[in-house]
Amino acid sequence: QVQLVESGGGLVQAGGSLRLSCAASGTRFIMHNMAWYRQRPGYQRELVAAIIGGKNNYADSVKGRFTIARENAKNTMYLQMNALKPEDTAVYYCYGNIGSQTFWGQGTQVSVSS
Repeated sequence: QVQLVESGGGLVQAGGSLRLSCAASGTRFIMHNMAWYRQRPGYQRELVAAIIGGKNNYADSVKGRFTIARENAKNTMYLQMNALKPEDTAVYYCYGNIGSQTFWGQGTQVSVSS
């Protein structure tokens, strides 16, 4: 059974940094595309950053502050979040796909205090 397991969330003050990790297990296949989504209170789930076809893509709200990266040898993806703002408070979800199959992590809470 394929699982995506996130880690690294927590509480941080505005201006601080966190690094999220997402590890894929239960598969010998490398995820084709991977991404981070988030769901803020009262909002729909939104795309934060993605690696598609080897190219990094970012939401305008996080450009210059967040960096997405992946380590294929470990089937793991990361999200380095710097200069965090209270509006970044959300549950962050990891997404990956293998062909037509899509997978989601359980989510990790990131809370930024002002």
